Amino acid sequence: MRKADIIPTRVCTLNEAVHRVNQWRVTGKKVSFTNGVFDILHRGHIFSLSQAAAEADYLVVGLNSDASTKRLKGDSRPVNDEQSRALVLASLLMVDMVVIFEEDTPLNLITTLQPDVLVKGGDYTLEQIVGAQEVMAAGGKVIINPIVEGFSTTGIIERMQS
Repeated sequence: MRKADIIPTRVCTLNEAVHRVNQWRVTGKKVSFTNGVFDILHRGHIFSLSQAAAEADYLVVGLNSDASTKRLKGDSRPVNDEQSRALVLASLLMVDMVVIFEEDTPLNLITTLQPDVLVKGGDYTLEQIVGAQEVMAAGGKVIINPIVEGFSTTGIIERMQS
């Protein structure tokens, strides 16, 4: 059983992430990457993260900052602040690292870390996935996983308000 005190060490800055990913690569390990807001975790998130983790030895999760989330989702979001969301993600067994990003897209994070596998949910097409062209140009692959119907943060929020 893992010790809970390692959970906060999984939340990294971009510089820390680069260093750790390089360490993993020296040992021949592959890195998978996915991203999102992950505001209120639900079954669909767990499925998506599990699928992303299965694609490589390590899973890095790019997490939209609070400011980025507000720009993308509106002033009522996020429900949970970025540090809370990062800590919850970092506590999941399948997640090896969480990196918070301020931009509206994770393009800088993806091009800097150069994951071997980029994973997104099935509500995207290859052309819509930020960083897909860059990952494929570097020899990596892009995986689109099916979404779990009936599970969304927006849906949860709407049910809570009704």
